[in-house]
Amino acid sequence: MKNVLDPAQNRVVIIGGGPGGYEAALVAAQLGADVMLIERNRCGGAAVLTDVVPSKTLIATAELMGDIAGSDALGIRISDIDSAEATESTGGQVRADLGAINQRILGLANAQATDIYDGLVRAGVKAIKGEATLIGPREVSVVEKSGAEYTLDADTILIAVGAHPRELPDAQPDGERILTWTQLYDLQELPAHLVVVGSGVTGAEFASAYNALGCEVTLVSSRDRVLPGEDADAAEVLEKVFRGRGMNVLSRSRAATVKRSGDGVEVQLVDGRKVHASHCLMAVGSVPNTEDLGLDAAGVQTEDSGHIVVDGVSRTSAPGVYAAGDCTSVLPLASVAAMQGRIAMWHALGDAVSPLKLRNVASNVFTAPEIATVGFTQANYIEHPDDVETVTQVLSTNARAKMQEITDGFVKIFARKGSGSVLGGVVVGPKASELILPITLAVENRLTVDQLSASFAVYPSLSGSVTEAARKLHHHGH
Repeated sequence: MKNVLDPAQNRVVIIGGGPGGYEAALVAAQLGADVMLIERNRCGGAAVLTDVVPSKTLIATAELMGDIAGSDALGIRISDIDSAEATESTGGQVRADLGAINQRILGLANAQATDIYDGLVRAGVKAIKGEATLIGPREVSVVEKSGAEYTLDADTILIAVGAHPRELPDAQPDGERILTWTQLYDLQELPAHLVVVGSGVTGAEFASAYNALGCEVTLVSSRDRVLPGEDADAAEVLEKVFRGRGMNVLSRSRAATVKRSGDGVEVQLVDGRKVHASHCLMAVGSVPNTEDLGLDAAGVQTEDSGHIVVDGVSRTSAPGVYAAGDCTSVLPLASVAAMQGRIAMWHALGDAVSPLKLRNVASNVFTAPEIATVGFTQANYIEHPDDVETVTQVLSTNARAKMQEITDGFVKIFARKGSGSVLGGVVVGPKASELILPITLAVENRLTVDQLSASFAVYPSLSGSVTEAARKLHHHGH
């Protein structure tokens, strides 16, 4: 469906080229608008350049290292040379070359950014390298990298400016020893000992990856357990695995200061304990990039945290101004940012649109094992135990899991009592990000546990545990 509008009457200005911005630009161009996208760095945003793509590429390498480390149980012998000199020269036969890993990561991120830019240009979007500020509800001031300055009148504005790592005054990153997650890819050698401050998704993922690459890791968690926002059973499995792999997990420990000490770092905890290490990664959350954007001038309301307030179709408090992605207080996921951006354009340009349904968003924590979730959660279950039933099927009894020496993980399904319709689920295990899809399909299409269990799973397969869990929730007489 093309050219719904007369482009002369509809100029869309998008600030930010991440998933929220570039996906919106593609939709707006498809609907015939005159689209201008302003990005100060490269297209793709943090998701492609400093966050999702780089970290998951690093994790792909770490996953392979983990498989090699565990291959002894499957009868694989890496080397029979036991002499001391051989071990020294080969670093225990298999080692991670972090310089090469990071070079590959940055190459992939750059290639992805180029692909996105080319796709925008092909679609007819004017991609402008520069900074943009709102000077009114329908006016944007642009300063290009080349120095050119001008004002754009817009019928529709989309703010998709993302977020950056939070920095603590007593733990200032220096890019060498004290790092944010955007600075890790400059490392040429594996840290001797990495302290990760923060045990949310980002902290847990990097702790898991660097541990698998052969690095000593200490994880400083201010809460009772790692991943306080995730399913409690899943977090418990992960913490057990972390400790079993020799990671030093410090629970209920808060970092007070992080400072350089000789050619390393000293992390002082609030209770007075000190951790000495070679490097420290600060993973203590994100701050939206909404300062100095002229939001007040345009009448765009923000929360105290700086996040932009949006409704179900991505509208802000200012007419004609929309926002998407991590600068809003909706889930900070690339998939959600992209959907928010598309919905904004469908709404602004008069196409069919329904509000964002967060209930059906699948998300994944790329630790080893992975933790994937969709829909209804354990926390919801504790609130509504009477209308909902749940079952947990451990992977250790699954034939394929035994073949692959998978001992940790489970499939959990939540279903409505009475009707048996699938409300949500959690998968913990290798490639949980792939295994969650059948449960996501069931939630999205309101399938029942009986419909899920009537579907043939390959034998042997990990997905067999999904249908087995569904079978345990069978509704007699339905």
